[in-house]
Amino acid sequence: MSAGFATIVAPEKATVSELLDLIAQQVAGCKRCGLCAGRTNTVPGSGNPHARVMLIGEAPGKNEDLKGQPFVGAAGKNLGEFLSFAGLNRDDVFIANILKCRPPSNRNPQPEEIELCTPYLRDQVRAISPQYLVTMGNFATQFILKTQKGITSLRGTPISVGKFTVFPVFHPAAAIYDRSKRAVLEQDFTRLGVLLSTVSSDESDPSSGAANS
Repeated sequence: MSAGFATIVAPEKATVSELLDLIAQQVAGCKRCGLCAGRTNTVPGSGNPHARVMLIGEAPGKNEDLKGQPFVGAAGKNLGEFLSFAGLNRDDVFIANILKCRPPSNRNPQPEEIELCTPYLRDQVRAISPQYLVTMGNFATQFILKTQKGITSLRGTPISVGKFTVFPVFHPAAAIYDRSKRAVLEQDFTRLGVLLSTVSSDESDPSSGAANS
C-alpha cells in the first residue's frame, strides 16, 4: 500500500484513513490551477475508508464549497435517497469529485483542471481500493472510462476496468431539473444493490469461484 501514490509519500503501515487524511492535506494546500483563487474550502471527499462503493461526481457546488463536504445541497439530498435503493447510506460509501474546488458559477470542469486535479482522485481510489466505482454524470464517467461516449448510452451497465467494476449513472442533480431522470436513477441504484448483494453472496459461498480464486 505504501507505493505508487502520486500526491503523497505514504508512511510504512499507514492505515487507509491516514492515507486519505494525507491526500486531503495535500488538496487543502493545492494551488495547481486557478480554481484555488476563488474557493472558500477545498472538497477532498469523505466517507467510509473501507467502502466497497466509491461514488465520483463532477465538482463541488456552492454549498459544498462553503462546508468543505461533497454533496450537501439538493443533489446530496437526492443522492441519499438514491443510495437507499441500493441498500446503502452515506456511511457505507466514499464520495469524491473529479475536481476538488468549485468552478466559478458551477461551470463545467476544463480539461486542464481535470488533468491537474485528478491525481488526488486516483490516489484516493488507490488507497480505498473499492469494488465499485459509481461514476455520476458525463465528466466522471468519461474520465474513469477514458471514453467520449455520453452518460445516456452508458448508464446502468457495469463495466469491468482492471480490478474495479465501473457503474455509470446520471448525476443526482439531473433529477432536480428533469423529473424523468429520477425513475432512471432509482432503477439504476436498485440494480447496483442487486449487483452488490450478488457479489456478497458469491464471496460468502465456499463453493463459489470468488471464494476459491
